Amino acid sequence: MDAQKDLIAEFDREAAKTRKMLDAIPADADFNFKPHPKSMNLGQLAGHLTDFAGEWALSTLTKDKVEIGANSGWKPFVPATKAEALEKFDKELGGTRAALVATTGDTWDRNWQLVWQGHVVIDEPKHGVFRDAVLNHMIHHRGQLSVYLRLIGAKVPGVYGPSADEM
Repeated sequence: MDAQKDLIAEFDREAAKTRKMLDAIPADADFNFKPHPKSMNLGQLAGHLTDFAGEWALSTLTKDKVEIGANSGWKPFVPATKAEALEKFDKELGGTRAALVATTGDTWDRNWQLVWQGHVVIDEPKHGVFRDAVLNHMIHHRGQLSVYLRLIGAKVPGVYGPSADEM
């Protein structure tokens, strides 16, 4: 088994499914829509999903530590439209995939940390972080987006087979 080859193939499949879900957002969708007061709005969720094929995944692959604090200058990407979300997703996907292909051997065993507001939130080997905090996290939030789509009356695309809207 070639774990590197399998991980690249899995990333390609899951990124394509995530793009499909982002593309299902109606062009006229209200990006301020929230299904619950504690939920992200649609724009925040769409922006968060773009990071799994872009900035978040790339940082996991190319850095050993990410620190986000009051002075870090980091601001989450929050698109106002479906077009903005897809543009960022498409623009960053190639660079992330190239970094994934270049990440081999012992690099996967190096420790990776996320420090949020001075507190270590993630402190694990890079391979675990990529699997859990990138791939699984993307799948989780893609599932959330499918619920948002249903609630706003949009068709939900099939991801692991046809959806009720495709049958």
